[in-house]
Amino acid sequence: MSQHRSLKGASTITAKRNVLKRFERVELLKKRGQWKDGTKVLGLPKTKPEA
Repeated sequence: MSQHRSLKGASTITAKRNVLKRFERVELLKKRGQWKDGTKVLGLPKTKPEA
């Protein structure tokens, strides 16, 4: 008997996420050169994940 697809582990999910966590947004802004030290992490600009 096969296992239902909703019960499979999270490690098998490889869908592209279109919402980033705050630390991921800060890392992305640093890589793009848009982050300045001392900037508050609240109210970050919107970012799209890299394709």
